[in-house]
Amino acid sequence: MRILLSLCRLLALTLVVNVEVYASEVSDVFTAKAVKLSPYQQRDFQDEIFYFVLPDRFYNGDKSNDLGAAANDTKRALSRGGFDKTNKGMYHGGDLAGLTEKLPYLDNMGITAIWLTPVLRNQAVQNGSSGYHGYWIVDFSEIDPHLGTNAALKNLIDKAHKRNIKVFFDIITNHTADVIKYKECHSSDGLTWLLEGKNCPFKSLAQLAQGDTYIPFIPKGSENLKTPAWLNSVDVYHNQGDSNWVGESAIRGDFAGLDDVDTNSEQVVKGMIDIYKAIIDEFKPDGFRIDTVKHVNMAFWQSFSPALIAHAKTQGIDNFFMYGEVYSFEPKLLSPFTVEGKLQSVLDFALQGALQQTLVEQKGTDVLAKLFAQDYLYQTSHHDIENTNANQLVNFTGNHDMGRFAYALKESQHNYSESEQIQRNLLAHALLYFSRGVPVIYYGDEQGFVGDGGDQASRQDMMPSKVVSYNDDDLLATDKSTAVDNFDMSHVFYQTFAKYAQLYQQYPALRFGQQTTLYSQDKPGVFAIQRVYSWQGKTQKLVIVFNTAKQAKNLDMITDKSAIKLLYKSTLSTAVDNVDSNIDSNVDDNSIIEPLSFVIYNLK
Repeated sequence: MRILLSLCRLLALTLVVNVEVYASEVSDVFTAKAVKLSPYQQRDFQDEIFYFVLPDRFYNGDKSNDLGAAANDTKRALSRGGFDKTNKGMYHGGDLAGLTEKLPYLDNMGITAIWLTPVLRNQAVQNGSSGYHGYWIVDFSEIDPHLGTNAALKNLIDKAHKRNIKVFFDIITNHTADVIKYKECHSSDGLTWLLEGKNCPFKSLAQLAQGDTYIPFIPKGSENLKTPAWLNSVDVYHNQGDSNWVGESAIRGDFAGLDDVDTNSEQVVKGMIDIYKAIIDEFKPDGFRIDTVKHVNMAFWQSFSPALIAHAKTQGIDNFFMYGEVYSFEPKLLSPFTVEGKLQSVLDFALQGALQQTLVEQKGTDVLAKLFAQDYLYQTSHHDIENTNANQLVNFTGNHDMGRFAYALKESQHNYSESEQIQRNLLAHALLYFSRGVPVIYYGDEQGFVGDGGDQASRQDMMPSKVVSYNDDDLLATDKSTAVDNFDMSHVFYQTFAKYAQLYQQYPALRFGQQTTLYSQDKPGVFAIQRVYSWQGKTQKLVIVFNTAKQAKNLDMITDKSAIKLLYKSTLSTAVDNVDSNIDSNVDDNSIIEPLSFVIYNLK
C-alpha cells in the first residue's frame, strides 16, 4: 500500500528514493559517548535521559546492610529485618553501594539522570510485606539502613556527578508508614483487626460533622517512632479511614492503610517544606519526583513547589527540577498540577496509555495525534518557574506499579511472536525518546525484562534472583533468566537505547523542538511529526516518521534531493534468528519505511 503523505505540501519538500545516508551524522559508537553533554549544574531538564530504579532490586554492593539496622540499634529497631531473597515482597539486598558500583553500566547506555525510589528510613515489615520499595517512611532525616547510610548516598551522588549524571529522589508528602490505628478497627496493641475485610471504611466530612468519627491512637511503644517529632501527633493526620480512591477519599483517605497526612494544615505545609529543605541541604540532589500528587490538595503544591525551587537556588542548584506522579491518563487531569499546582512537570501517563493503544492494541496512529493536540494545556508560566510546557513532560512505557510494556505485549490478545514483541517494544521506546518530552527507562527494560503483571511482579532483580516467579520469566531477546546477572551491555535493547541516546543528544530539536503532527491514520501505519528548534541564530528542523503497521509503507514524494537528508533509519531487529513471517521484511528502498520502525530526516 502506497501513502502520499500530506506533509510534503506542508513542508514543500520531499523524501527521495536512494536518499544519501550521512554516516558521519550517526556513528556506530554504541556507548552513547559520541556527544559531549553540558555540565550537570547547567544542564536543562530537557537534556536528560532518566533511569528509574528500585535500589533494593538492582545490585548488592554491601552485604553487611542486608538486614537493615544493627541488632543492637534500639532506636532503629523498626527498620531491621524483612530480608528474604526468595520472596518478591521482601528485601533482596540491593543498595546504594551497588548502584554506585554500576554507574559505568548506566553511563554507557547514555543515562544522564537516575531516579531512585524513596531512600529514607522505612518501617521494615508491615502486613506480611516489607518496605523494600521505600514508600513506608518513618524517618525523614536519614537513609534506610537496608540501602546504606547518609554517607553512602552522598558518595553515590558525588560519583554520579563526576560522570555528569544527575540524581533525583522520589519523595512523599501524602503519607507516612502505618503507625496510627483506630479504636473502631484495631485491637489496643494495633496487631489485630476488629472488622472483617481488614479495612476501615472511609468516613466523609459530612459524617464527621455529625459526630461519626474514628478515634485514632498510637499503640504503646510506638509513640515516638517518626522523625521529625511533629509527625508523632495524631492531630496532623486526616484520620478518616481507608481511601476508596474516588471523591473526597482520594485526598483525605488513608492510602492502603498508610497514615494520611493532613496537607490542608499550615503546620503540615511548613513541616513538609522544612523536611525537604533539609534534604536538599544535606544531600544536594538535582531534583525530586513526587509520589501520589493527585492525592494531595492543590493548595499544598502551590506553596510547596515554589518554596523548594527557591531554596535549592540558595544551595547552588539553579536547575533543581520537580515532577509529580498524577496517575491519570487524560491531559485535562494531568495539566492542572503544572498550570495551577506550580509543579514544573508531571509523568505523562497519557502518553503511556497512547503507546499501549497504538502498539499493543493496534489502534490507529490518530490516537497519538489526538493526544499531542492537547499539549497546549501544559503551557504556562509562573513567577517562580520559568515556564511549564509539554516538552518537559516525563515519558515512560511502564513502571513499578502498572508493570512493564513488555508484559502488556506478552498478554496481548494479538498473540505476538517474540520477534514482534521485540519490534513493538523498540518502537515504543523510539516514540519515548523522539516525541516531545523527557524519556525514562524503567530498570530492566534494557535487558528484556517482562514480568507477570504490576507491583511486586514487575520489580525483578538485576542481580541474580532467587524468586521463582521471576526466574521462570521468558526474557526478550536473550536466553538468560533473572536467576543470573543481567548487566549485559551487548543486549539488543541496551545497544538500541544507547543509540537512541546518541541521537537524542546529538540533535537539539529532539530535546527542545516544537512538535507538530504532520500525518496520522485511523489505523496502524504512519505517524509523522516535525520538531523545530532555533537557538544562537541557527534553526534545526527534523521530521520523524514512525510506522506502527506490520507492512512496509511507501513515502511517495516530489524528488528534491537538496531539501532533505536521511539521518537515521531503524531496521528490523536481528535479536532473533527468524523474523516473524507475518511482518513484511522485504524492504531495500530508502523511500520505504519498514514495518514497526522509524526514520529521522533533517530538513535543510
